[in-house]
Amino acid sequence: MVYSMHAEQIPSTGAGHRRPVVRPRRRAAGVLHLCGGGAPGRRGRRAVDGGTVRIGALTDLRPKTLYAAATTAEQSVSGLVIDALTSYGTEDSTAALTPQPVLAESWDVSGDGLTVTLHLRPGVLFHDSTPFTSDDVRASLTNYADPTHSGRLARTAALISEVDTSDPATAVLHLDRRVNNLFDLSDIVPVIDDKEVDAFNAGTGFNGTGAFRFGERHPGASLDLPANEQYWGGAPRLDDAEIVVVPDERTLYSQLRSGQLDVVSDAGARDVEALEGNDLFRVLDRTGVDGNIYAGLNTRHPGLTDVRVRQAIGSAIDRDHILEEVFRGRGRATSLPWPTYSPAYDEAANEHYTRYTDRARQLLAEAGEAETIPEIPVSYTAGSDSEQNIAQIIAANLDEIRLRTRLDPQENAVMIDRLRGGTFDGLWVLGHSFAQYTPSTLSASAFLFNSEKNASNFLDDNYATDATDAWTVADPDGPEASTIYRRLNKDLLEDAFILELVAPDSPLVTTSALHGVTWSKRSELDLAHAYLTE
Repeated sequence: MVYSMHAEQIPSTGAGHRRPVVRPRRRAAGVLHLCGGGAPGRRGRRAVDGGTVRIGALTDLRPKTLYAAATTAEQSVSGLVIDALTSYGTEDSTAALTPQPVLAESWDVSGDGLTVTLHLRPGVLFHDSTPFTSDDVRASLTNYADPTHSGRLARTAALISEVDTSDPATAVLHLDRRVNNLFDLSDIVPVIDDKEVDAFNAGTGFNGTGAFRFGERHPGASLDLPANEQYWGGAPRLDDAEIVVVPDERTLYSQLRSGQLDVVSDAGARDVEALEGNDLFRVLDRTGVDGNIYAGLNTRHPGLTDVRVRQAIGSAIDRDHILEEVFRGRGRATSLPWPTYSPAYDEAANEHYTRYTDRARQLLAEAGEAETIPEIPVSYTAGSDSEQNIAQIIAANLDEIRLRTRLDPQENAVMIDRLRGGTFDGLWVLGHSFAQYTPSTLSASAFLFNSEKNASNFLDDNYATDATDAWTVADPDGPEASTIYRRLNKDLLEDAFILELVAPDSPLVTTSALHGVTWSKRSELDLAHAYLTE
């Protein structure tokens, strides 16, 4: 997640995705909270075992939407409670897209790319002490492929026609088609107990293999995640983690400052700026997650069906103003989704939508009188100062070119449901990720860009062809892929159904007494090796 934006998806490893050192278990007496719930103390010097880490979240967990991992609560559960088969690193480079072992200890890929053999880690137990086997791999992939569950990479998972589980320690995947993002899938799919699939889908059971267990939940208030003493990577040093729901940014920041929270990923840019240089806190730059802020356009809205109107909006928005005003200049303005290290990144094309109001007015004149275009709702998440400020800037920019707008704040649950269902009324402001993966994962799978079905209800044969070519090219870093990415970028800029705005930095704020916090490529917290000092 990027600042306080609700990612469309807002990725170490999740819990335990790095091989830890197994050590004897020790416990501090009682439960250690940082500074006893008061203001944080001086920088800790002595490491202690035990204690609770409190994670601030703007929205409550929606148990049935864990595949989305779109909020801090969802990302915390998916990262701490459930493991993946493999993981990627979080360096800002394409080298990070080399899979590392998690529940799959090693693998072999056939020459034609249609058979992938996963050798599973031995001795792994689910939280109820059930052994992890290849049956769980099959169940997890099959469940994720079901389009009704809205998994981002469901199209990729659906290409797995069979999972051979004749050996409990080996899962053999047979694919209908060779694609280049299969290990993106194995980084993202949560591995669940095959006997608990129905409970997982109902949001009533989360029997994972992660470093923490799903504990007592108080809807709208908190969720306890006790440490998993039988974790395959060694028991965590912490007693537990607790997700604390704080429904607005200002209170979230206040509770962090007063010592009621220990980790915040939803802090606003000004709050982050205020804490830098304060030795009671750490501001960590989460490399490798690369979320973007965007304006989505429902192409079925009567005012947005004409591509010239969509392009005019793209030219009218002042991205530099958004970057400076909302994010204090921490990041970069952008017209395309890709991070600078992506093989699809094009520096010149990325400047396509610099603010150019004369061009915007010309496009509107070609499309017809601006006054005849119906009012365009601008939706954003209620309670998010960042999204509200961006929506206001966009509305003011569009007013300059005589487009009528209406601000439309909505609860986070409504925003996510509209995103998944493609039912936004007009324009909306949110954050997304997935551009940090293999480029085809964005255009073939993400809700926003999926060429078969997306939140903008945009369908186009040329775009579908280019997205498929990006997905199936053998080497996603090679010269053939580069040619395809240029076509894909042209589609995104000219069709203008998603308008990228800014790529902010992605800070994580913790108290200075908390150490060893890492994250996955999807921004999931990893506290498997975290500890407190006093």
